[in-house]
Formats: sequence, structure tokens, C-alpha cells
Amino acid sequence: MANVTLKFPDNFLWGGATAANQIEGAFDEGGKGLSVDDVIERIKPEDRKKLHLPFPTSKEVKDALADEENRHFPKRYGIDFYHRYKEDIALFKELGFKTFRISIAWTRIFPNGVEEEPNEAGLAYYDDLLDELRKNGIEPIVTLSHYEMPLHLSLEYGGWKNRVVVDHFTRYARTVLERYKGKVKYWITFNEINSILMSPFISGGMLRDKVEEGKLLEATFQAAHHQLVASAKAVEACHEINPEAQIGCMVLGMINYPDSPHPEDVHAALTDQRKTFFFTDVQARGHYPAYMNRFFKEHDIELDIHPEDEHTLKNNLVDFVSLSYYMSTVSARPETAGEQAVGNILTNLKNPYLEASDWGWQIDPVGLRTLLNMFYERYEKPLFIVENGLGAFDKVEEDGSIHDDYRIDYLKKHIEQMKEAIADGVELIGYTAWGPIDLVSFSTSEMSKRYGFIYVDLDDEGNGTLNRSKKDSFYWYQRVIGSNGEEL
Repeated sequence: MANVTLKFPDNFLWGGATAANQIEGAFDEGGKGLSVDDVIERIKPEDRKKLHLPFPTSKEVKDALADEENRHFPKRYGIDFYHRYKEDIALFKELGFKTFRISIAWTRIFPNGVEEEPNEAGLAYYDDLLDELRKNGIEPIVTLSHYEMPLHLSLEYGGWKNRVVVDHFTRYARTVLERYKGKVKYWITFNEINSILMSPFISGGMLRDKVEEGKLLEATFQAAHHQLVASAKAVEACHEINPEAQIGCMVLGMINYPDSPHPEDVHAALTDQRKTFFFTDVQARGHYPAYMNRFFKEHDIELDIHPEDEHTLKNNLVDFVSLSYYMSTVSARPETAGEQAVGNILTNLKNPYLEASDWGWQIDPVGLRTLLNMFYERYEKPLFIVENGLGAFDKVEEDGSIHDDYRIDYLKKHIEQMKEAIADGVELIGYTAWGPIDLVSFSTSEMSKRYGFIYVDLDDEGNGTLNRSKKDSFYWYQRVIGSNGEEL
């Protein structure tokens, strides 16, 4: 029998995670086209706690494009990582990063998504970025699609619900897998692929007017099917182009607790949990799980699944399962009354046993250990936590220091539970804290919601020097990595 240990493996991959659309900026440089995120405006502070992610019509998108002078699209500008990546990577090296998760902006490679030939300027940019990471001893982890769908594919085809997008994505995936085969060992197909159920536009490029009335759920699962097929085709391409590389799936990791021991609450939690497991079941097991048959029947969903899709899914399983983890949720039978948690589209009933972040996300470190065990028991594949972090308001003191003990406490408690999961027998290969440098928020497109160990002088209106400075958490995480998780 293997020894039980509370230590991280010697080759554990410590680092941080970002997305091109939240850090790069330079939306109109190097031949880049517009993505769906380039038409997302900032959520006002008073609307944070009644958040609904955008699901626009074609007209609303076109109106936004026609009125660019009077609107603010923060993700177009990010934190100027496009020009400052060498400076930022030097800071990551100082932190001791073993790995750094980035995404490739699809629109830098194929600006509209439909071109026959890739944009060489975009390919060259990522060549330089990957070379800089390797020069600094940092292993890149690259996500192929992280909420960066070409806007043209959304407006022209209605996003992922149209099967033609599978071919466009496959061409893009093969292009970058071939180009960077000697530079990237770890790939991820889709970021938080299950988020399409909550965010059909940002995650799936879907537009409200291009969905038949009363058929949104069916259209969403059709789009999800196309993404699952495209993911499998990317796995196939990766294994063919570079057999030494590893490619994984990635989901928004949620754990759903029953509101009470009432059997119907327990079943409600199981049903909600399957909103996560469905996506990993297909990518890690290679087929649609049986429980979806009843779900589709009860919701009058008929999917257009081509005969070759089953073969594609079955024969192209991911090498590892990766996940984000920020919170847990509570599920209950519909008639149960209770206070709703606030601040995020993913939350359900409020858990009275948990504290919450400034944005209303309930903090549950033990839930991470439980969820890791659930995933590992289900798939027996290596797991990778590729997002975990605390979005909070940071105060800059007169001397420029930032004392973010709350962030240190959050991360410390989650890392402790990762150790416990390893002792439980979970094969955990890495941890990349979300937003190691402050970036534009995914959900609200603001800078006030800060995650980083590195502060960026930029406010919600786009004002600031963009200068980088170290928070207290910078030195704490540096010690964590240097001690391989022993000094927390």
C-alpha cells in the first residue's frame, strides 16, 4: 500500500492563471479581430449584487459597435500585458512560478474565425511570449478557448449552436498545436466548458434573437454538444501532433450541498451536481451519461448528434481533468424558501455556515477537498486546480504597501485542504492561483475586484499608470512555492 502523506509531490506545478481577454489589451493591434468579450461593458457597482451576465441580441451587439466612443469596454485594454509581458513574467519568476496558465486569443490567430490562413503576427506574438516563459524556467499551460470566441462567428452563425463552428475551431486548434508543439507540454481545450449553461453569449457566442422562442435550453445543449465534439477533436489533434504533450478538459468546479436531509433536497443536490459532471463525464469517459436521457426527455430536448460524433468522443479522452474552484452552493426542492446568496450567477441558497467575500461568494475550503475526492473517485485521472482565488477590495497605503491578509488567509485554507485531498489519495498535479496579477474581472469587467499578488495601478474607468507593485501576498506565495507548500 502507498504511504499516506500530507506533502505535495516534488514535481508539483505551482503558479498562476490568467486569460488573454482579461489581461492582454491591444484589441486593435497585430491584426487581432474582435471577440465576444470586446463588446462587454463594465457592470456598475450598484448592480454587482443583482448580476446577470449579458445575453444580447444581434442588434444590441451592433449598436454597441456603432457607439464605441460613448461606451467603455475594459477587456479591450486589459492591463496591457500585450506590451508588458516581459516585465510581468520577471515578477512571476521572482515569485518562483513553476508554471503559468495563459490562453491564446483565437482572434489573434484567425481574426474573424473563418480565414483560410492564420495571422502570422498573432502567431509570432505567442511565440515570443512562450519563449519568454521558458527562458525564465516557467512551464506554460495554454487554454485554447477562454471566452474569446471571434465575434464574427457569433453574429454570422449564432455561435456554437451552429455546427460549422466545430470545423473553424478545429482548424484554429490544429494551427496552434502544430506551431507550438515544442514549446507547450500542457494544453486545456475549453475554459469552464459548463459555464455555457449560465452564460450562453460569453461562453458560447449565442445571441438571443438567433434562438427559437422557448428553445433556449435545447439550443444551449446543442451548442454544448458542438463544444464537446470540438474538444475531442482538439484532443485527437494534440495526441497526433505531439504524443508527449498532455491535454485536459476544464470545468467550473461546483459542489452542491442539500439544504437539509430531506430526501428531495438530497436529490436536488445530485441533480445540480450533474450540471458539472455531465461535461467531465463526456470528456473523461467518452460518452453521454445515461442520466441525461431522462433530462433531455423531460425538457423536450432533441439534439442533432451526427453518427461520427460518438466515435470522436469515445476515442479521444482527455489526459487530465482541470477545474476552477471558488465557492460551493446549496440546493433544495423548489418549494423550499430560503435566503439567496448574492453576487454571482452560480450561487443558489445561502449557506449559513459559511462566510462570504466582498462580492457575496461563499468561502468553503473544505468543499474543495470534497470535490477533488469526488472527481478523482469518478475518473481516476490526474487533477489540476487551474483557478482559485479571492476577489476583494485592496487598499493602497500612503507608503504604497498593500496588506492583503484576507487573501493570504483564503489561499492558505484552500491549500491546506489540497494537502488533505492528496493524503486522501487524490493525484493532484498542480495549482495555479487565479489572477496572480490584478486583471479585468470576468463577471463585472471592473478592476476594483482584485485577485493578484501584484497590484496594477488602474481603476474602473481605465485611469492609472499601469505600474506594478507587490502586495503582502506576493511574499507569502513566494514562500509557499519555495517550500513546496510546507510554509503556509
